[in-house]
Amino acid sequence: MVMMGKVSLVGAGSGDPELLTLRAYRLITQAQAVVYDHLVGDEVIALIPAGARRVYAGKESGRHALPQEEINQLLVDLAGEGLDVVRLKGGDPFIFGRGGEEMEALEAAGVPFEIVPGVTTASAVGAYTGVPLTHRAHACSLILTTGHLKDGTLDLDWQVLARERQTLVVYMGLAALPQVCAELIAHGLPAETPGMVVQSATTRRQRSVAAPLAELAGKVAEAGLRSPALIVIGAVAGGYSAQREAALLAARFATVDAGKTAKTAPAKRLAPRLRTAVAA
Repeated sequence: MVMMGKVSLVGAGSGDPELLTLRAYRLITQAQAVVYDHLVGDEVIALIPAGARRVYAGKESGRHALPQEEINQLLVDLAGEGLDVVRLKGGDPFIFGRGGEEMEALEAAGVPFEIVPGVTTASAVGAYTGVPLTHRAHACSLILTTGHLKDGTLDLDWQVLARERQTLVVYMGLAALPQVCAELIAHGLPAETPGMVVQSATTRRQRSVAAPLAELAGKVAEAGLRSPALIVIGAVAGGYSAQREAALLAARFATVDAGKTAKTAPAKRLAPRLRTAVAA
């Protein structure tokens, strides 16, 4: 009789491979099977052992490699073969990552599991743009919401979202940005409220656009920003500085460039840094 395997729901962080947690690194490098998403970076995927089974289960706007129900069953089936399985997700599994649904499916099937948190994009955006999501002078609360609901609608509690002295962060909302801005203004948020949109946060492709709420959708369209992108609305966004963001990104990636060569494979660049951290 085959011993039941285990499934680890692992957050890979927001894009920068060095935001991967040590626990995530250990599980990925020891996995026998990995089911990974679209937003997991190449350097993290390169950590998967050569002999491990790999299944791409990415979800892009309007295109799903596998329906969620099939992903749930796949995890159960792989564990049933006695494999140590990593379900690898961008960001954090429990923040708009459908990790809760997968956990429930595993629990119902009697499959052992663990959840490994990842750096969610909201906190990463704050750090990589130099815009704090909370600030004693500007925002005493933080709301994370999604611009992509299950049924395709955008039926949110706009009265709550439109309050001042809070920061609103919208995941997966770029396509709905004009509606988001219009609804917030219609429900009382001043049209001059600062907002910003950040594309491909924590990667070399990071780009940001900041503008008052009434102008934000138009400015983002003019700039040609594309998914994945995060929307930040509130007074804290008024402190955005393109110069500060550029300096933060330059400092971050200069340290990476100093320690690699163009011929070094992604896994060989990342793994030694993580192994050193694990041993420390």
